[in-house]
Amino acid sequence: MKTVVGMVVSNKMQKSVVVAVDRLFHHKLYNRYVKRTSKFMAHDEHNHCNIGDRVQLDPWRPLSKRKHWVVAEILTKARIYQPPVPSDSPSASTQFNS
Repeated sequence: MKTVVGMVVSNKMQKSVVVAVDRLFHHKLYNRYVKRTSKFMAHDEHNHCNIGDRVQLDPWRPLSKRKHWVVAEILTKARIYQPPVPSDSPSASTQFNS
């Protein structure tokens, strides 16, 4: 098997991630390209992957019933939104003096 590249869609398990891999193939009857998505479970030893990361998977020996891939590298990290933290100082808040 060869390496595949996909997007992390779940990281709720310990040391495991679910990766969605897209592929295009030519449909002979309709003469169009069709996109299909496969989801693979992969081993992430250090829990570095987050949802939205683009990762490369390498084939591996069976690690469990459904896990036959290992995360080789993280190609791009996903940007995680962090809301701004409100400050508690009174000068930063708006005060109305009468």
